[in-house]
Amino acid sequence: MRLDRNFVSGQFIDPASDELISVYNPATEALIARVAGASKDEAIAAVNAAALAQKGWRKLPSAERAVYLHKLADALTECAPAIGAALALESGKSVADATSEAIYAGQITRYHAEWARRIEGEVIPSDTPDENLVLHREPMGVVACLIPFNYPVYTFMRKVAPALIAGNTVVVRPSNNTPTSAFEIAKAVERAGLPAGVVNILAMSHDVAETLCTHPAVGMITLTGSVGAGRKVLEYCKANIAKPSLELGGKTPAIIEPDADLEKAARELVASKTTHCGQLCTAIERVYVHESVHDRFVALLKQHMSAVKSGDRADHPALMGPLVNEASRRSIHAMVERAVEAGARLETGGELPDGKGFFYPATLLSNCRQDMEIIQEETFGPIMPVVKYSTLDEALGMANDHQFGLSSVLYTENYRTAMKIANGIEAGELYVNRTPADPYQGFHAGWKRSGLGGDDGKHGMLEFTQTRLVVMKY
Repeated sequence: MRLDRNFVSGQFIDPASDELISVYNPATEALIARVAGASKDEAIAAVNAAALAQKGWRKLPSAERAVYLHKLADALTECAPAIGAALALESGKSVADATSEAIYAGQITRYHAEWARRIEGEVIPSDTPDENLVLHREPMGVVACLIPFNYPVYTFMRKVAPALIAGNTVVVRPSNNTPTSAFEIAKAVERAGLPAGVVNILAMSHDVAETLCTHPAVGMITLTGSVGAGRKVLEYCKANIAKPSLELGGKTPAIIEPDADLEKAARELVASKTTHCGQLCTAIERVYVHESVHDRFVALLKQHMSAVKSGDRADHPALMGPLVNEASRRSIHAMVERAVEAGARLETGGELPDGKGFFYPATLLSNCRQDMEIIQEETFGPIMPVVKYSTLDEALGMANDHQFGLSSVLYTENYRTAMKIANGIEAGELYVNRTPADPYQGFHAGWKRSGLGGDDGKHGMLEFTQTRLVVMKY
């Protein structure tokens, strides 16, 4: 069984206390690792190291910072088998999927390295003839990066790479469910030769995380997590007026029009809902189907959902893997039971399986209503509720009648329909005739309670900057 230490100022440090965080394989419930839990003093030391390193890091020309990021991308690719092996054990993913995530993390690192010569300010016309207005882009300083459990390797670099190219340094807190892959990334940071203190990685309790996030040197906190976690981060930001960047919950609606390719839509929706057991912020969470094709489409969904089998992906990669823990499984099952009690029809799934592992079957619910909890609250599991609609305006109204606005999906062959939804949907993303995939050159940003700010692309990189206006009289 592995024992991981925290990574501060370019080295793995000996723990200051006996506190250990236990890590379990969610597919077998076996204890696979223990990780040193950082103390408050260690969290403070990590921020201090990052603040010291940032003084030199920000002065490097961005092209030189890009050289380091390209080396880190190379190292992530070289270390992908080790990172993937750790991630597979701690998450229940297949080794192939986990290794691919590590390779993809290297790709987004390389993408952000290429922004080096494109971080641009502005020259703004002045109202005074003998004056120039110059707007500079500057780093935020030290960024606290709070990483989720579902895609912890990719999200790690999704946040760290743009922060670094913009001239910031980082202190990363991985999820306590999936910390071992983060310490494999630390080995890639070592291999790439990044200056000490530029990237620091510590596992910690919630109390220590508060100490990290409220340190006066932390200029920005970026989180991917739940709405509750987002509210907590906003409280942390108040201490020093730090900048928040929050990617929070989602409840992706999919609208199925009568002219849609129903077989393609059903196949892709089920794949979205059952990838990593539905633990994706942009996974399909509610399906609105036109009444003229409703019964046929539900039958197709049932066919594909029923074909999905769960199990340990270490032995059988084609299976659907587990949920993150037993609490998540119990919560999801209770939501399904309440939906059935409220009038939903259980088409398939919906039963707690026996045996080891936090598995839950692919579950399809028809006859759902807009006011049901299963439509209004994020499940973050393999649950697909279906609602029937009569008109496109009704479907759009129900899709928008929600607290979340992260992603959305439309299946249609009519460009007028596509344009109407594209201009009327209250969400940060719309995918037409496909399910969400978060292209890293786009901008992944939520509306409403789905977050503040965003990740990816030019705008995601600029999240990690602040401006300075220089007014030059001559």
